Amino acid sequence: MLLDGVAGVLRNNFDIIGTVRDGRDLIKQASEKRPEVIVTDITMPSLNGIDAARILRREGCSSKIIFLTMHADLLVVEQALRAGGSGFLLKICGIDEFVKAIETVATGATYITPLLAGDLVSSLMRGGTRDPSGEVTLSVRQREVLQLLAEGKTMKETAAVMGISTRTAESHKYEIMRLLGVETPAALIRYAIRIKLV
Repeated sequence: MLLDGVAGVLRNNFDIIGTVRDGRDLIKQASEKRPEVIVTDITMPSLNGIDAARILRREGCSSKIIFLTMHADLLVVEQALRAGGSGFLLKICGIDEFVKAIETVATGATYITPLLAGDLVSSLMRGGTRDPSGEVTLSVRQREVLQLLAEGKTMKETAAVMGISTRTAESHKYEIMRLLGVETPAALIRYAIRIKLV
């Protein structure tokens, strides 16, 4: 319903060349259709928007990426921009701001919603928004495995979605557990929720 609503609003101002329902389809459609601007959520099934953006950038996609999300968290904004985002909007934004953001990033500029821009600048002036806890850095592949497991997929289903063997998926899972210092699948899921992967 939200996807249809967003597409409907944008059709009045832009040509919509496609819509997707998860991060994996986003990568596929972006590679095939090469849109000028991509509007994506952060929390999507199968593969979150930030990791999808990282993969797109790694594959050479030059589309401008705007994150439209409910996450008003400066760490999430930083992650989104570092992943290759050109814009960051909250879902509570108005239509005028939405259109302005797309027009802005299409010209090559960056757009951050004014609701967060001031806080982001203040945070950067104080030394950045990086998590001071020394957060473990997982690879994109490891984050994919973690997200799928947190969404309730079995190891076999995770492997099938990712196009890898079950053994390889299990290897990623155990390496994640080792890196995080956790011993149970429940602890992995709690971690995925804490870092807003799901």
